[in-house]
Amino acid sequence: MTALRPTRPARPTEERTATATGHVRGPYRGRARMIGRTAETERITAALAAARSGRGGALFVTGEPGIGKTRLATAALDAAASADMVAVRGRASTVGPPVPYRPLVEALLLLARAGRLPDPGELGVYGPVMARLLSDTPEPGGRAAPHIAVAETVLRLLGAVGRQRGCLLVLDDLHDADAGTLAVAEYLLDNIGQQPAVLLLVAGRTPRAATELALRAHQREAAEILDLNPLTHPDVRLLVAAELDVAPAEVCPDLLHRAVTGSAGIPFVVKELVHDHAARPAHRGGRTPSVPSTVADDVRRRTEALGPLGARFLGTAALFGRRFPLPVLERAIGVDHTALSEVLRAALASCLITPDGPGTQWYAFRHPLVGEALLDDLGPGERARHARRAARALAHLHPGLPGNWRAHAARLHEHAGQAHEAVRLYCEAAQRAMDEAAPDRPLDRAPELLTRAHALLEPGTAPELHATVLELLLDTAARSARLDRLPDPPALDHGLPAARRAGIHARLGAVATLTGRPAEALRHLDTARTLLPGHPADGPTALVDLAAAHAELGRLAPDRLHTAARLARRALDAALADDRPEVACGALLLLGQLARSEDEPAATAHFERARAIALAHRLPVPRAAAEVQLAVTAAGHDEHPTRLEQARQDAHRRGLLPSAHEAGFALAIERIRRCAFDEARDGIIEGAAEASTLGLGRSLALLRLADAVRYAHQGRRAEMSGALERLEPLLDAAPGLRAMAYGSARAFCSLLEERHDAAEAEFAQALAHDTENPSTADFGRHGIAVLLGVLAGRMGRGHCPGIAEAGAAGTRWNRQFAGLAHAVLLGGEGHREQATAVAAEALAAGGPYPLARRLGMRLVARRAYEDGWGAPVEWLREAEEYFHGAGLHPVAAAGRALLRGMGASVRQRRTGTEQVPPDLRRSGITVREFEVARLVAERISNKDIAGRLHISLRTVEKHVANVLHKTGHPNRRAFATASLDLVRTRGGRPAGQGGPTSSSRKSAGPPEPARWSTRSTPAEPVR
Repeated sequence: MTALRPTRPARPTEERTATATGHVRGPYRGRARMIGRTAETERITAALAAARSGRGGALFVTGEPGIGKTRLATAALDAAASADMVAVRGRASTVGPPVPYRPLVEALLLLARAGRLPDPGELGVYGPVMARLLSDTPEPGGRAAPHIAVAETVLRLLGAVGRQRGCLLVLDDLHDADAGTLAVAEYLLDNIGQQPAVLLLVAGRTPRAATELALRAHQREAAEILDLNPLTHPDVRLLVAAELDVAPAEVCPDLLHRAVTGSAGIPFVVKELVHDHAARPAHRGGRTPSVPSTVADDVRRRTEALGPLGARFLGTAALFGRRFPLPVLERAIGVDHTALSEVLRAALASCLITPDGPGTQWYAFRHPLVGEALLDDLGPGERARHARRAARALAHLHPGLPGNWRAHAARLHEHAGQAHEAVRLYCEAAQRAMDEAAPDRPLDRAPELLTRAHALLEPGTAPELHATVLELLLDTAARSARLDRLPDPPALDHGLPAARRAGIHARLGAVATLTGRPAEALRHLDTARTLLPGHPADGPTALVDLAAAHAELGRLAPDRLHTAARLARRALDAALADDRPEVACGALLLLGQLARSEDEPAATAHFERARAIALAHRLPVPRAAAEVQLAVTAAGHDEHPTRLEQARQDAHRRGLLPSAHEAGFALAIERIRRCAFDEARDGIIEGAAEASTLGLGRSLALLRLADAVRYAHQGRRAEMSGALERLEPLLDAAPGLRAMAYGSARAFCSLLEERHDAAEAEFAQALAHDTENPSTADFGRHGIAVLLGVLAGRMGRGHCPGIAEAGAAGTRWNRQFAGLAHAVLLGGEGHREQATAVAAEALAAGGPYPLARRLGMRLVARRAYEDGWGAPVEWLREAEEYFHGAGLHPVAAAGRALLRGMGASVRQRRTGTEQVPPDLRRSGITVREFEVARLVAERISNKDIAGRLHISLRTVEKHVANVLHKTGHPNRRAFATASLDLVRTRGGRPAGQGGPTSSSRKSAGPPEPARWSTRSTPAEPVR
């Protein structure tokens, strides 16, 4: 049965919905799909199914304008028609003279045109009432039909038309219905339950009789309310993709961002933004696209309904942006509180504005396009008048413009045409935002303010003011990485002092370094130096030297680290002498980064000094950067990288994206080393997408390198090679990363493939790159490369006099390898007990790194066995089990071969081996022996075990003897007593606990061997 509903023009507050026949139509194929309304659709579907079984029900669909009420009703009509139900809709309207029972009459006429109306005789005494409704003939005596008679007529009619397959009656826009229609609806709500019909009532949230009817019906359980909420961000993405008929991943990022931020999740606004984008796909010049005409018309229509005072109130509010302060508006408009309160209530009811935060001081437009549309409707003169009055009111209520009021005042002066005052206030507000950067006040607000200030600059603007705007804009853009806010390269006024021009060139050089353009950075710095002859020890020189030190790290030269350190020290001295604490902090942070790989205590001292200066001068940006560097240093010693993750999140919330990305790279490497591969992957993807969008070449290079290291530590050479290929074009932005690409990625992957010669060659290549272009990155020079050199005989005490010291003072990652190298040397010198103790300390240091720890065991096992120290057989068995579980078969096979060479038993790798608990596997228990052991633990006799497993009694006795021998128990009773866990397991795991999924194994590597043992000694818990 086709759904019966009239053709009507589309209204801006709802979707273009339907024709008389068929599905919802629109310019794109995806319009028929309901998005974000799963729960509501399921509830409607259930109600329709109940009606087909003879149990009626009622549903109210409510929500703000544009939320999709009519769209959901249309979907309900389609669903009913697909189920061969009679589906009909009527709509209330305020257009034209009032028509009693308008939506009910419309529905009856649709049934009549479709030939679905029952014969009047079927309705008995109510047949004439139906006839009079259709003919608009009044009752005898000129009286209108009583509401209750009309209601009973409609109720019986629904029962008649839905007798076979059920019926759906939709009454749309019930908030515009007459009192008679609402009275009929209330009667239907109370009596629909015994009819094979569903009553679907659609109403807005405006406080009217229809809203009260819905609440009363819900209270007495006569109807269920489906209140539609805004779409979530993922749903907005799906809706945009559906409107464009593309996959969600193919949606234009700029369009998606505007749809998410500009729509507040309202489907009508999302769709109109998509249509507007399709009509005008390219927006040039960085200007925000205009408001779609349909959305502007809708805002205009609802604003006009508020009257002249309402339009003035909202127009003035729009001057403040998305949110506005009510007390300032009240003073600026100058009307009495009662009149303004009425306007405020009406604007809230029309869903144009909404309260913003607790109390009644602040309000916000329901979505940003409301304010934009209102602002566009203001003429230049009207806008200037409103802005001047609002600026005076703001200055009167908040003398001195404390806090964020300065930014609001700047915006008002801009609208008033007072450009010079607006620029001054924007600069002061931006400086305050930089001085107060906090998680709840991110730094990215400052570039926005300064961008507006820069747009107001004119050719006649004073050079000093122009320079101030540019300096602040460059500083905030470099700290927040909002490089999209930067204007085209400026032509500096030669009337400025040379020192000031030099400072601007230094800032431009710093930005070029940040974006991975070292040649451009060096050109700006050369210009800056020519403007500062003689290098006086003052503030401008400190700024130039600090920028030059950072740029030096992008230069290809063997002395670049020394040169960068020399420039940073000179910048520090000049900054301290000229009382520039922020520059001093930057120099200390760079000195700490340069020292970290060789002298960690000195690096920590630099970072702590920078933090102390930042705290003393209340500088939140360098303080957060110092916290990041201290957290990066601590991550190499901490059991868990929690502090590093917190520092990264804090920097990101403050809008300090370069620091956040540096912490993100260190966190990704730490997670990779800890085998948390999925967490590392998610962080890399998120950070790389942001870095790519912002044009941060160095950050993107770091994260792509981390991706290659992630694949290398899983032995996935093909994927690693692909990641390194993607990294290659970015290496010019960060030349020091080549060494890490060879050492941490290629060489490590070769070790997991048992290609030790290749690994040696790749570490040699990494060292060669580091010699040509020294790097602060850790590529294995102080750890695994030392161990390989000692094992190969290339390094001894004469070559590595500091092995012992490095093993004690380095990061945990390097200490495990350097400590094992020290143990190998001690063992070769005959100090067996000392070698064993040093190896134990090294393996304990490697506790957080399950893969690297087992790799170290595998690498030193042969030398330990030959020189008689350590526990090489146990190490190899643990390593073999781990690598087998990780799917790293070359290393696992090498471990088995070494075990055979040592005369140790080697377990077979049969199907089902993973069911055997790790401790039993290390004891040499086979799969069949484990099957027998489980039954022995249940105290089942040998004869019954033979019957269950379909093997001979003699075979069972042999397996039982092997189990007792391998686990060290004297008899069956002792084994059973110590093995209660086996009784509660299925397949070697506790009952009800599944095995690790493939995703979890990829994320965390193979599980640590359980400390469960069948010996009578207490089990050691997993730590």
